[in-house]
Amino acid sequence: LLALLADGEAWSSSALALALDVSPRSVQRALAELRRAGRVEWFGHGRARRWIARSVPGFPTSLLLPAALPMR
Repeated sequence: LLALLADGEAWSSSALALALDVSPRSVQRALAELRRAGRVEWFGHGRARRWIARSVPGFPTSLLLPAALPMR
């Protein structure tokens, strides 16, 4: 789950279940556990709820992105 959420995109639990080929309920339980541990967060309500990985405090996510190659 964390590997999929690490891309910075917001995922629905059903999309995560499809990507991992597991039941939606298994994903929901795992997401609830990760949320309690402070590893993921959600926004939206009901069917519009989306999940994202929490950023590491004090570590800008832009440092994780590859730098653009200089144009010559």
